[in-house]
Amino acid sequence: MEDPPTPNPAALLEVGPSLRIPLAEIEVRTGPSGGPGGQHANRSHTRVELRFDIEGSPTLRERQRERLLAKLGPSIRVVVDEHRSQGRNRALAHERLAGRLAAALVVEAPRRPTKPSRGSVQRRLDDKRRQSERKRDRSAPPD
Repeated sequence: MEDPPTPNPAALLEVGPSLRIPLAEIEVRTGPSGGPGGQHANRSHTRVELRFDIEGSPTLRERQRERLLAKLGPSIRVVVDEHRSQGRNRALAHERLAGRLAAALVVEAPRRPTKPSRGSVQRRLDDKRRQSERKRDRSAPPD
């Protein structure tokens, strides 16, 4: 695989309101896309692979790092080769990387168990009674 020129160090990947990752921290590799396509596919390096080192990133705060390590592991890798253009594949790879990081950073609210409502309990018991009557009606009459 051929490495592209280094990105503008001021460029950022917007993950969310609390996290912007400098593109310099994201390793970008390109290579030829597999599959059919003739000479274009054989000679063009349109496949894009992004790799982000979660453990070694100086940008992440400690809580963010812990959450990402727990959900994604020490590094995350995204590979895209859907388009004929390297630029479109690169943009799509950045979107997917940002989406996966953002999804892993979401803090899920703890579930608070609730009691069933009086109406739902009554409906359940009515359904049970109707089903019981239906089955009882199907049985043979006693002698």
